[in-house]
Amino acid sequence: MENRTGLALRILFVGIGATLFMDIWAVAADSLFGIPQSNFSVVGRWTGHMLDGQFTHESIRRAAPIAGESAIGWTAHYVIGVIFVAAFVMIFGTRQLQKPSLIMTILFGVAMIVFPFFVMQPALGAGFMASNRPNPDFARLKSLMTHFSFGLGMYVAFWIQTKVFKPVETPVSSAS
Repeated sequence: MENRTGLALRILFVGIGATLFMDIWAVAADSLFGIPQSNFSVVGRWTGHMLDGQFTHESIRRAAPIAGESAIGWTAHYVIGVIFVAAFVMIFGTRQLQKPSLIMTILFGVAMIVFPFFVMQPALGAGFMASNRPNPDFARLKSLMTHFSFGLGMYVAFWIQTKVFKPVETPVSSAS
């Protein structure tokens, strides 16, 4: 890798690309199968309330609205995607920047389901693994599909990144 700035740009590119792929997948699932898209305003509301020290809610939908919650939620959504890609590169090394692995990216995307299941959903009032939702199995399947699509999007974005950026010269990490 030419330098840390180059690595950061690649991670940013892949994180935004993978998240965009996931969002396109969600639009397609909504259009084709009637699976409603996620409402990132609730993520913005949750984030806004965190600034006041409130991290959990009985129901985030009944919590007081936050000014700009939709923009905050969408921004958080993309920042989280970039953070997930950065974690992936830290764990598996910069080799993925040279020759991405479909299996590794999909498995990693699916593994990241632990965050909505055990952090976000309980904090938003939906319970562990959406157990408090009216149809928890549907919510679980939707989360699984979403994270699968993020992993697939990581692969696609990693592959595109190999075509857009100059070839990787030397690895940054020893885990490459």
